Amino acid sequence: MLIRDVEVLGRGRVDVRVTGRRITRIGRRLPGPADVDGRGGALLPGLHDHHVHLMALAAEAASVRVGPADVRGRTGLTAALRSGKPGEWVRAVGYHESVAGDLDRTTLDALVPDRPVRVQHRSGALWCFNTPALRAAGLDSGDGRLWRQDLRLRTLLTPVHLDLTGVGRRAARRGVTGFTNADPHPADDLPQTLSALPQRLLVMGLDPPVKLLLDDQTLPTPSDLATTVTRMRPQPVAVHCVTRVQLLVTLLALDEAGPVAGDRIEHGSVIPAETLPWLRRLGVTVVTQPHFPAERAQAYATDVHPDDRPHLYRCRSLGAAGVRVAAGTDAPYGTSDPWAVMRQAVARDDGEGITPDAALRLFLGSPHRPHRPRQVAVGAPADLCLLHVPLRAALDALTADVVRAAYVQGRAITE
Repeated sequence: MLIRDVEVLGRGRVDVRVTGRRITRIGRRLPGPADVDGRGGALLPGLHDHHVHLMALAAEAASVRVGPADVRGRTGLTAALRSGKPGEWVRAVGYHESVAGDLDRTTLDALVPDRPVRVQHRSGALWCFNTPALRAAGLDSGDGRLWRQDLRLRTLLTPVHLDLTGVGRRAARRGVTGFTNADPHPADDLPQTLSALPQRLLVMGLDPPVKLLLDDQTLPTPSDLATTVTRMRPQPVAVHCVTRVQLLVTLLALDEAGPVAGDRIEHGSVIPAETLPWLRRLGVTVVTQPHFPAERAQAYATDVHPDDRPHLYRCRSLGAAGVRVAAGTDAPYGTSDPWAVMRQAVARDDGEGITPDAALRLFLGSPHRPHRPRQVAVGAPADLCLLHVPLRAALDALTADVVRAAYVQGRAITE
């Protein structure tokens, strides 16, 4: 394939030849007929979403959205949960207490008593079932609140429809050519299931790194976590850290076990300033969600302790301190659009805003080295994102509208 007249960073307007799965030549006026006329648009490495939950994202099409942006109050929640056919299961996602308070079995029974309903909290960690849903699943779960029981629920519930085709198509239109699936306990057949996607895949736990999920209620000691990390070596680990104490336990454990290349902190929701030199010394990569302070501003204003608010989802200060940083959407628990993440990372007004160039780099890293931006270069894999416009115009806009086509291993994945 010959892509003619594209802007390549550091090379100006050139032609790019792809042979097989890799870029084989870059230069001006390369011989041969053009397969694609770039018309001066930028040619970038394809975007990689470094933290996403693909099965949950694919199931979203079969779910009712009940988050703060979707419904308001008890009346709105009730209407949403009653929107399906009587007697059929209702799977609702994205719920937060700011909509209608805490949910449990009794609350859901009062709202929807005549059909099985399960509602997932926005964090992804909690499902709430009403009585008909518990009975249909053969469960006797007291208050109907099931915490971190996805593995068990897989065996009890009828699988929902997975719109993997839609996930892949939408991502391709945004220039996404790769995903890192961040589920903590992936099924052995998950790569086969996800092979329906045209994008490249890294599945944590089946591919390095191994994801370690921490919860404050069951938090190990630093020494116990270090023992777990040591048992995983030489594989790197990706440790889920959404609280201050989880981060501190993780840093102490990595100090004891010794870091290896590829170790990651997932989310880094609360990173106190005094830990920045520590993170740099360990050489870990923080894979963050810089859009969450904007997406969840109302909830964070009430849910997050005032002492933690200045340290939420650092971005600019990580790079300034020499800490390796990349980003993931965390979809479906956040937007699935990397360009929206970039815009919100730039627009932050809390001192953590970054330049458009830096925002783009958050999604240009390789799967195993997310902090290291890939280049359009001879010998590189032909995982590419072709834009309608030059790079400067794309950085000014930071919208998926600038994407013209996406290629994986030299094959177009956009329609």
